[in-house]
Amino acid sequence: MKAIDINEFRVDKTISLSERPTIYDLEADKDTVEKALVTVRKKLGKLQDTLYAHGKYAVLVCIQGMDTAGKDSMIREVFKDFNTRGIVVHSFKVPTPQELGHDYLWRHYIALPSRGKFGIFNRTHYENVLVTRVHPGYILGENIPSINSVEDINEAFWNERFEQIKNFEEHIAQNGTVIFKFFLNLSKQEQKNRLLRRLRKENKHWKFSPGDLKERKLWNKYLSCYEDAINRTSKKQAPWFTIPADDKPSARYIVTKIMYDTLKEYSDIKEPELDADVKANIEMYKQQLNNE
Repeated sequence: MKAIDINEFRVDKTISLSERPTIYDLEADKDTVEKALVTVRKKLGKLQDTLYAHGKYAVLVCIQGMDTAGKDSMIREVFKDFNTRGIVVHSFKVPTPQELGHDYLWRHYIALPSRGKFGIFNRTHYENVLVTRVHPGYILGENIPSINSVEDINEAFWNERFEQIKNFEEHIAQNGTVIFKFFLNLSKQEQKNRLLRRLRKENKHWKFSPGDLKERKLWNKYLSCYEDAINRTSKKQAPWFTIPADDKPSARYIVTKIMYDTLKEYSDIKEPELDADVKANIEMYKQQLNNE
């Protein structure tokens, strides 16, 4: 199977999403790719145990993508070998009345992982510069003092919001959170195929909403907003990775490999040493238990 360089997927200069691949040939069949995923996700799961014991870093994994890009199944398959005590998943949907009573980043702050844990954001704080940019009327629901109509939501507003998001990420990174941001880059044709699959299979009907078709008509506008957000906010402490998402097994493998290859470079993430007195008396403790 083809070896991958994670830098192929990292955004470290201005990109055009239409020029980024939506499919990646790993030069292997599906079974081989899935076996490779199992191998690397077990390594990642073991590393997570060490991270949990170490207790000094948190990991925030942000997953964005068009409808049907495979966010839910990505989370299910990539983190299957994790200890459940070390991972928390949050799926951000339409803000609740309680959430709208606070600033737009509040619900993301309170969902951040504690040290030693992985936090997964299925849709993220970027919804606040994506869906709201496509549908600016949603901003009015935030009840911001300076915004009284859609006409008040100008370019200066979005510039300010992007700065707030970058400051948010810089702040948590400086305090020990390792940030991964993945954009699942799906082609419009593959989205069509997946929507049709939902309609053909009765057990998938629950996933379909007529609203999906309305949003699909705004494909180019969404893509433009994603591209702008990624270019503005892919920074060293919080990089974006564009993941070819037309083939789910290869996308899952690439995401897992990026996380594992990045985290294994943190040489200070290791299990804590036992207290010297405890370590010196291990044999005595064994004997006590064996003599019960």
